[in-house]
Order: sequence, then structure tokens, then C-alpha cells
Amino acid sequence: MIILGLDPGLGTTGWGLIRAEGNRLSHLANGRLKTDTQAPLPRRLAHLDAMLAALIADHGPEAAAVEEVFVNSNAQSTLKLGQARGVVLCAAARTGIDVGEYKPSTVKKSVVGMGNAEKAQVHAMVQVLLPGVKIAGPDAADALAVAICHAHHLASARFGLR
Repeated sequence: MIILGLDPGLGTTGWGLIRAEGNRLSHLANGRLKTDTQAPLPRRLAHLDAMLAALIADHGPEAAAVEEVFVNSNAQSTLKLGQARGVVLCAAARTGIDVGEYKPSTVKKSVVGMGNAEKAQVHAMVQVLLPGVKIAGPDAADALAVAICHAHHLASARFGLR
């Protein structure tokens, strides 16, 4: 199964594609989708949607997973992140693939073993779990971690462990 992990952001959305065969995971691709910070918000959201549609069409994932919004002290930033996340969810769901949603702590626990792991620990474990991967940046590392988390949850559900 090909799984697309997504780490939503208005400025940069990270993405990562993995293949899950049983409990074996392999890296397929990863990257970042960037929007023009000078463009109006609706245009940025539309551009993000178009880039995601092309990514999904090019790679044909069978499942997707998205990280839930991390609420911070800046309400404007959180709102913009939520809007980008809505576009990401819609773009994936529009294709008919199932979309999993995971809290950041769930992703960290799935990949590192601790829900309060630092970003550097997550990045390092992604490299261990996907040997030889060249990660396009922190957003892509987070997206790969989300994909790995989804693969683990799907495997657990298949074996009745959830």
C-alpha cells in the first residue's frame, strides 16, 4: 500500500510517500509544497489545492494521513494553519482515498516511542525506519512520520491490536 503523509501549513506543506508491505516500510518520495507569501490567502489556498491534486494524481496513493492542528498562542497563525489543513483534507478526500488524522503526540509516540519527543528525535527515527532516505526538510520529515504512524495504525487494525 502506498501511503501519503501530509504535514499541513499555509507557507509550506510537507509531504512524504511510503510503501507499506506488511510491517516493512520503504521510502518512495518526499518534498515540500510552498505558497507565495505575498499572494492573497484565497489564491494561496487554491494553489496548495492544485499542487496537492497534481501530487496525488502523479503518485496514486491508496491512503493518506494528516497531522492535526497544533494550537499555538497566535490565533491568526492557528486559523491560517486550520484553513490550509482543510484544503489538505479536502484534496485527499476528493480522490476517494481514506484519510487518517493524528495528533502530533500520537505521531511522535508511533515513530519514536514517546509522545513528547523532540523534532530532531522524530527526524532521526524517520531516517532509521526508512534507510537511505534524503529528507527535503523538517516539514517533509514530519510528513514521513505521519505516513509511518498511519502505516503502523493500519497494521494494528489488520491484526486486531487497536
